[in-house]
Amino acid sequence: MTTSHHALVVPTRLTQPVHIRTIDLDETAFQKIASGGVGLLAGTDWQVYLDNRSNAMVTNPRAEVLIREAGVDVDGTIQGTALFLGRGNPDGECDAPRRLIRLAEQLFDLPLVVA
Repeated sequence: MTTSHHALVVPTRLTQPVHIRTIDLDETAFQKIASGGVGLLAGTDWQVYLDNRSNAMVTNPRAEVLIREAGVDVDGTIQGTALFLGRGNPDGECDAPRRLIRLAEQLFDLPLVVA
């Protein structure tokens, strides 16, 4: 069964815009996550998947700022594209929380709409 959610995407490259994208989470997507190469950090009502499979690890300062401003202290730097989702019940994903999207809009001075 496939479930669609609106995710807040923070690319590593500063030339690529922060955006909201509808993603499909199915068994294949979770197998990719479970097979490694993807980091996970969690806040109270959100979680972020970090794609760290790239050979040339690129820091993601925008994701790092958003994570810190959302209340999670991180050790070191954040690397790779960041995909923010909400935390549903029990331990499932849901749409990225509106408060996190508003925070990203304020931090990066841009309006975010569902793509």
